[in-house]
Amino acid sequence: MRAARLIKMVLLLQSRPSMTAAELARELEVSERTVTRDAQALSEAGVPVYADRGRAGGYRLIGGYRTRLTGLARGEAEALFLSGVPGALREMGLEDAASAARLKVSAALLPSLRDASRTAAQRFHLDAPGWFSEPETPALLPAVAGAVWDDRPVTARYRRGDAEVERVLEPYGLVLKAGLWYLCARVVAEEGGGSFRTYRIDRFTEVEPSGERFCRDEEFDLPGFWAEQAERFARSILRAEVVLRLSARGLRMLPHAVDPPAARDALAAARAADAQGRVVLTLRVESEDVAHTQLTALGPEAEVLAPASLRARFARDARRLAELYREP
Repeated sequence: MRAARLIKMVLLLQSRPSMTAAELARELEVSERTVTRDAQALSEAGVPVYADRGRAGGYRLIGGYRTRLTGLARGEAEALFLSGVPGALREMGLEDAASAARLKVSAALLPSLRDASRTAAQRFHLDAPGWFSEPETPALLPAVAGAVWDDRPVTARYRRGDAEVERVLEPYGLVLKAGLWYLCARVVAEEGGGSFRTYRIDRFTEVEPSGERFCRDEEFDLPGFWAEQAERFARSILRAEVVLRLSARGLRMLPHAVDPPAARDALAAARAADAQGRVVLTLRVESEDVAHTQLTALGPEAEVLAPASLRARFARDARRLAELYREP
C-alpha cells in the first residue's frame, strides 16, 4: 500500500511544477505528516524530492528527474477511456485505476501539455442521472463490472415480478441509462450458445463469478445491441392508439411530449394538412391514462378524435379549465 502511494506521489510531482503538503495530502488521502515522511523516504531512496520552505513553499522534483513508471496496466488503460464519467467509475470500483492511469499519462506528457486533463475537465462534464432523481448504486455492481472486465461467466439470481430466477450469464457489457445500470449478457443454454438479453442490475440479488473465462464473441456490438433493445422496448409498451388532429405548432411539440419512436411513426404516416393547416394522425401510446398525461402538455394545439372515452376526458378538463379561468 505504501509503495503504491510513493509511486503516486512521484507521478504527482512529475506532472506539476510543485505541490504543497496540503495538496499532496488531499490527493493521497493521508495526513500532511505522512506526506513529510514519504518525501523523506523518497529522498533517501534517491528520488530528488526538494522541499521549499515558507508559506508559498511545497515539494518539487529537481534536476529534470523523470520516472519510468509510466507503463499502463490493462485495467488502468481501460479505465482511462472512461475517465469522462467519474461517477460511473466510482460505482464500478474503477476510480483508483483511472486516477493512476491519468497520473501516468500526465507524467509522460510534455510539460506544455500537462494541464490537458484540467482544461478538459473545465470544458466537459457528464451528469448521467435524470433530473429530480437520486438513483442508488446497485450493491452488486462492482461484482458484475469485475466479471464484465475479466470475461467471467456469473451465476446470477434475478428478481422477475414476484419470483426469483437463476441464470448462468456471460456478461458482455454495462450500460448506464438515465441513472440506471443495465447488463447486456448472453444466457448460457444447456446446448450451445444462448440469446443476448438485458438485465437491470438493481434487480440482481446474488452474483457468483466463475473461476473460468468465456470466449467473447468479438463481433458483438454493445452500442448497436443497446440501441436495438431500447427501440424494441419503447415500441413494445405502446399497446393502444389515439387519433389526433394537430395544429402546425402541435406537430412541432408532439416529439417533445410523447415517446419519440411513437411520434416518428405517427408523423411519417400522417394525413395531408387541411385548409386550416391541421393534420390528422394516429399515435400509438402505452395506455389511455399515459396518453392523457402526455397530450395534456399540447393544450389547445391537439384535439383528440378517438377513442371517445379519452376525448370525453379532455372535454371534462376543458370545462373545468373554463370554469377556473372564467372572468369574474
